[in-house]
Parts: sequence; structure tokens; C-alpha cells
Amino acid sequence: MLKTVVLHHIFVETVIHFIFQDSLMNRKFKRPAEQRTAALADEDVFYLKQGEAALNEALKIVESEDGWKLETAEVIKNGDVIYSKVLTGNRKVFRLEAELNASPEELHDILFFRMEEIHEWNPSIKRIKVLKHVGRNAMVTHEVSVEMAGNLIGQRDFLNVRYSSKSESCVYFGGAATRMESLPPQPGFVRAEDGPTCIILQPLQDRPDRSRFIWLLNMDIRGWLPQSLVNKALPQAQVDFTKHLRQRREVVQELSPEAPQ
Repeated sequence: MLKTVVLHHIFVETVIHFIFQDSLMNRKFKRPAEQRTAALADEDVFYLKQGEAALNEALKIVESEDGWKLETAEVIKNGDVIYSKVLTGNRKVFRLEAELNASPEELHDILFFRMEEIHEWNPSIKRIKVLKHVGRNAMVTHEVSVEMAGNLIGQRDFLNVRYSSKSESCVYFGGAATRMESLPPQPGFVRAEDGPTCIILQPLQDRPDRSRFIWLLNMDIRGWLPQSLVNKALPQAQVDFTKHLRQRREVVQELSPEAPQ
């Protein structure tokens, strides 16, 4: 009886030893992969932090009350209003406010998740490509514009980080110029710089299927251009973009399987 107990004890200790060794080996094999993943994620962390910082800084500009002046009001047509403000360094930024016949979720889909389709409905964009996704909330994009302002402003390209965030029923987009070693400034284009910039989508209190659309446009167009020309072209670009966005929303609604027949 004693011999049986001793043999059983030895067997149990042997099994436990092999289980422990196997577990230790598994941890040793997994650790290098985890370290490589962490190393590869450094670039992603950079873009996430840059996008989040751009959104926070842009929101501070939007929420600041001092210095805003009425730039233009499309009140006769649709009630859109644009305000302007001069920041430190003499850069002029523009804040468009409008109401759109779409929920924040619908606009989130059109403006963020379908980013590469924007050139299909916005004639000021020649092409736009997502170079890198960082989870579902951030991406790096390369955008090429068409010539603007009666060909007085030539083609520009933009390399931006774009960041998306939700808070309760509101959606926020932030963006800023970024860098990527694989895509330096391109021959034939002036690389303009966005940011920090943002878009805020808020459901109307009595109409959650409609949105209050707030867009801070903050852009350094670069190149040798009269500032008066730039300050005229940028708010007009906001008006045009919003018009095309409304048209796109109508097309999407017509194509939706849930649309009334």
C-alpha cells in the first residue's frame, strides 16, 4: 500500500513538472512575437496620438468665443453660415455651420468609412487613398486636389492623419498634416498642410435623423499666392463641399434598400 502511494506521488510530481516546463516554453515562444507586435505598433501609436491631439486642439479653436467674425451667410438658400478668425501667426481659419438631412451615423459612414469614394461626389478632389488604417478610428490618407479658384491655385496634395471619435450621440473627426517616409512630397505638386482641423456632427434635439454640421477648415495652402486669394477660395470651398455632400446624401438615400419606393 505504501509503495503504491509513493509511486502515485512520483507520477503526479512528474506530470506537474512536464506541465510547468511546457507552459514555460510556450511563454518563451510567444514573447518574441509579442515584442515584434509592440515594435510594429509604435508607428500606429504615433498616428493615433497625432490624430487625437489634432482633434482636441481643433475643438479648442471651435469652442473659443473670441475673435470670430461673420464671413458669409448662405441664409437665402439653406441657412449655412461661415465665420472666420485669425490665429496667432496670422493664419485665418474658417468655421462652417449647417444643418444636414442625415444622421451623424450616416455622415460618419460617408465622410470617414467611405473616404476613398469622396472624389466620386466632390469635384474638387481628384483622388484620395487610404495608405494605412490604424484600427477603426484612425487612418493616414493621401489626397490630390484639382486646380482651384479658376486655375489660380494649382494642384495640391495632402498627407493627413484622420481621427474619428464618438461621444454619446455626437461624432467628431480630427485631422492634421503628417509624415510618412514612403511618401515624401511628390514632383509636380505643392504639398499643402491641413490642421489642426475638425468636423463635429450633432443630432438635432427634435430631429435625430438630421445633423448639425460644424467644420473647422484650417489650411496652409503653401506656395506663392496672395493671401487675399486664399482667404476667398477656402470659404467658397466649404460652401461647395457642403452642397455636394447634400447631393451625395440624397443619392445614398435613393440607393438604400430601406428607402421608400
